Formats: sequence, structure tokens, C-alpha cells
Amino acid sequence: MKLRRFLIIAILLTFCKTNVYAQEAQVIDRVVAVVGQNIILQSDIEQQYMQYRLQGGIKGSAHSIRCRILEDLLFQKLLLNQAELDSIEITQEQIENEVSQRIKYFVSQLGSEEALEKMYSKTMAEIKEEMTTILKNKYLSDQVQAKIVEGVSATPGDVRDFYREIPKDSIPMINSEYEIAELVKKPPITLDEKLAVKDKLYQLRTRILKGERFSTMALLYSEDPGSAKKGGELGFHGRGEFAPEFEATAFTLKEGEISEVIETEFGFHILQLIERRGDYVNVRHILMTVKVSPEALQKAYLELDSIANLIRNDSMTFDEAVRKFSDEDDKVSGGVLVNEMTGSTLFAPEDLDQSVSVVINRLAVGEVSGPVPMKTKKDKDAYRLLLIKKKTKPHKANLKDDYALIQQWTMQKKREEAVNKWIKAKSNKSFVSICDDFCDCEFQFDWNVSK
Repeated sequence: MKLRRFLIIAILLTFCKTNVYAQEAQVIDRVVAVVGQNIILQSDIEQQYMQYRLQGGIKGSAHSIRCRILEDLLFQKLLLNQAELDSIEITQEQIENEVSQRIKYFVSQLGSEEALEKMYSKTMAEIKEEMTTILKNKYLSDQVQAKIVEGVSATPGDVRDFYREIPKDSIPMINSEYEIAELVKKPPITLDEKLAVKDKLYQLRTRILKGERFSTMALLYSEDPGSAKKGGELGFHGRGEFAPEFEATAFTLKEGEISEVIETEFGFHILQLIERRGDYVNVRHILMTVKVSPEALQKAYLELDSIANLIRNDSMTFDEAVRKFSDEDDKVSGGVLVNEMTGSTLFAPEDLDQSVSVVINRLAVGEVSGPVPMKTKKDKDAYRLLLIKKKTKPHKANLKDDYALIQQWTMQKKREEAVNKWIKAKSNKSFVSICDDFCDCEFQFDWNVSK
């Protein structure tokens, strides 16, 4: 063990003395830090720095951002050591799906795989391999971190103490928030309407097979706005990124071949394979969706209007009407909407969809709206009734009205304290060395750096 540690120190000293930049300003890879038996390379920092740039996450100087990345890597190495000790495992499928999603995002930002390869100066295979290693380590680290804080709790006494410690002039203001319920009617789509859309696509397919350009047909007729303007081209995507039916077809086509009409949750498609590279395909497609008929929409509108009148005349409560008439899955909870950003049932005005906000602003608490047009999760036209169940007034955060929120703040502080305590204990027992180039970093934690 002593020999292993000595070798790591020797490597660190050797690489720290290496010139960072070559004549063409290309970064020469080197070890910039050591945590126990784990090293952190300059390339580890640079790769994450480039991802920050792609995601628009640049705040502060380039050096300060690299310092923050380095500290995050120091923490991850400590967590990774613990994961190895705890024999934590993860599935390869988890990692592969995440890598595919990230590459898809970066390619969409840069425009092509070639642009991504150029930016990294690596092949796609090398980029995937590096991302796989990084994400695997991150998953392992996350699981260890979850273990560190799993025993953390916030008792009512903790919450009160936390709130009392907030200076009075620093207690945050809480804007008005709404608890909203809905009653949804989804007009059915008939078999005849589906067959009519399939027939239109078959007609387009026949025209393409007779010599008309697929890209022109996509530009003129496809209802996928993102790809239609590109002649239906989707760019390179890997397995697991398409709807199952779409993927099964895309990966069985030959280059230039036109598929039969297929159905997915988004509608009906025809595909043309442009190119396949291993586990990635670039296809064109034409999408046509099955739309709800005007007659079915009008029927849903009139039905909801009648239900609203029953509620207004006290013939039934809104909750009763939801359980009896709603077509949405949230009927078991009385139609109460859940804020996806917070996980709670309260919505700040800025959290609301504009169409909902306009209606809510005209309603009093307990008042039901008329039928409001909406789009379902599958982008189909529907109508719903809306009801404000509760509305809070703007106020300073207090224990009576905002206990759950203050409890979240308390838990966050206690988790941070638990992590800080863990880092201090582990870093004191682990060898940590950082290259001189990063010794001026203003780290959040005291890493007990060995000199």
C-alpha cells in the first residue's frame, strides 16, 4: 500500500511539472489531483467544462468554473472509494440509456455527430466510452451520498429552530399560490378517423415510390414541426430513443427504403432510412396525427357545460363530479393538479400554463370555470373544468402557512451538514493532493490537502 501511494505521488509531481499547453494551445493531459488511490486528470475537468459550455452553464471566470468542477470531482472520488468498499453495483442498461440521452442532446445542440466529434477531438466511440465511465462513477457516488443522508430527518423542533435562526429581514416572501382541480373530458377518436389518416399516408407513400422526393412530401405534409422543415430528417439517434414501434422499423430498413405505415403514440408515420452507423440511424419520417373531430369536441364541450351547471346548482360537488365523469387518471385524487417542478399541489402564478392562468385569474376560491380547451399528454384536443380549491395571500414565510416548505429548507440544511461532516471525516483519513495550478481555488470544503 505504501509503495502504491508513493507511485501516485511521483506521478502527480511529474505531471504537475508538465507544460499545460502545447504550441497550438491544446491541453496536454496530466494528473491535477489525487484522492486516496484515485487520480483526477486535466481531461476530466476539461470534458465537464465543455459540457457546461454546451448547456449554457457558464457563470464566473473559466478558472473559477474549473475550480468548482475539480471540487465536485474530489467529492466524487471520496464517494467512489466508499462505493467500492460497500460493493455497490448498477446495471449497464441504466448507463447506456443515460449516455444515449446525453449524446442526443449534445448532437441536437451542435447539429451533427461530426460537430460533436470535432469539439471533443474524439470519435463517437471514444466519447461514449468516456461518458460511460463518468456516468457510472456518478451513479455509484449518488448512491453513497444517498446513504450518507438517508438517516437525516427534521423534527418539528428542528424546523422551529431553523426558522427562528433566520434573520427577520431575511425571511423570504411567499407569493400567492393556488391549489387547482380539474375535470377532463377526452373526446374519443373513431376507427374511421384513424383509417382516413392511414389512407392519406399510403397515398403519399405511393407518390414517393413513383419518384416524388420524400423530403418534399415531408416539408409539405408532415405534422412534426421540428423535422418537417428539414425534409423530415431526424438526425442520428441510438436504440431506446424512439417509440418502440418506430425503432423496430427504423433499424430494419435498408438505406433509401420506404417503410409501410406504422402507428405510435404520436400518430401514424412512414420512414425512409438515410444512413445507419452501427447502433445509430438517421431517418426521415412523415408524421400525421389523428385529430379529434369538431363534432366530438362540441359534444365534450356541451357535456362539461352541463356538469358545470350541476356543480353551480349544488346538485353535486366538484369532487363527486370528477369521480363520476372525468376521463383523466387524477380522478382518484379529486382532480387535484400536481406541480411537477415542486411535487406539491400548490402553484405559483409563474408555474401555471398561460391558458390556465387566464382562467384562474377570473375565478374565486370554490368557483368552477366553464369548459376550457386543453391538450392531453398525447397532444390531443380536449376540454376541462377548473376549480380553485385554495388560494394563499402574499406573505412572509411562516410556520403556520408554510411548514412544509420550511421543513424542506431544514432538511436541505441538515443534509448539507451531514455531507460536510462526512467529507471532513473522510478527507482527514484520505491522502489528498492538488496540483499547484489549483491551489488558489476557493473551495467550499477544507480538503486537508497534503503538501
